[in-house]
Amino acid sequence: MIHRNIVRKLKLDEQFLLIGLSSLHDLIYYYSRILLEQVINACELCNSHSSKRKEKGAFLGHNILVLLVSGYFTLETADQKISMSRGQMLLMRKNQLGEITKTPLENEDYQTIVISLQEDLLRQIALEEQIEIGQKYAGPSNILIPENDFLAAFFQSIIPYIRHPEEKIINTLGLLKVKEVVYLLLNTMPQLKEFLFDFSEPYKIDLEKFMLNNFHYNIPIEKFAGLTGRSLASFKRDFHKIFGMAPRHWLQERRLAEARHLIERKNKKPSAIYLDLGFESLSHFSHAFKKKFGKAPTEWVL
Repeated sequence: MIHRNIVRKLKLDEQFLLIGLSSLHDLIYYYSRILLEQVINACELCNSHSSKRKEKGAFLGHNILVLLVSGYFTLETADQKISMSRGQMLLMRKNQLGEITKTPLENEDYQTIVISLQEDLLRQIALEEQIEIGQKYAGPSNILIPENDFLAAFFQSIIPYIRHPEEKIINTLGLLKVKEVVYLLLNTMPQLKEFLFDFSEPYKIDLEKFMLNNFHYNIPIEKFAGLTGRSLASFKRDFHKIFGMAPRHWLQERRLAEARHLIERKNKKPSAIYLDLGFESLSHFSHAFKKKFGKAPTEWVL
């Protein structure tokens, strides 16, 4: 089992690994003496913290493999809700929106190992193995990966790369390690072939349904367009046909209507809902709410 305390970020031929190491005394000494600044920065990158944190609107540009080293992890999308505890692994598909909740447990930080399986690497493997996918992947976007000795050994095998970051062989062998985990995933679950090697572009989906399910995510309009399989111009044109107004205007109106409902009907406090509804700050939310409804959201609270 890989434990917390020491973290290091490696860039391996554009493949990023965020790695948590076991709390061995020699590693602690090594990093505290030589790589203190890098460790501090990497700890932030691996999301090691001591309080519960939500990330609303997390957008995944690449397939991601996550091993939860310590703490508790929850991912919620429009279609799925998945939770993980220590030692579990999750494969997350590219081009999706979700809310991630990271919760440290008593006497331990929250910590993950994250491997980004970027498309260039997957295309290279597909060419080498002559893998062809004839249809677009239509299965679940997030899949829990069963634990096994091979994957456990893989994560343990990364430790030497962390202990000797100055070695010239790191880049070349690091790329091979990322390829190795792809093969191990396929060995563990052969059906992941369709998941990993679907290189098709997002096709046009039901825009109205998608926006009603995902209006609360604070992402650029361009991201909404891409996720629905449209160019920005096509998205704006189709959006106006369906909703009768521009996307930004509709998003503001829809979020404010939902805010009023939650405050009036669910007795929610403004400070507890503004982030979940896609507003960047409480002051921005309060100003927009008052402009729309004539008084501040706190004045609606009974």
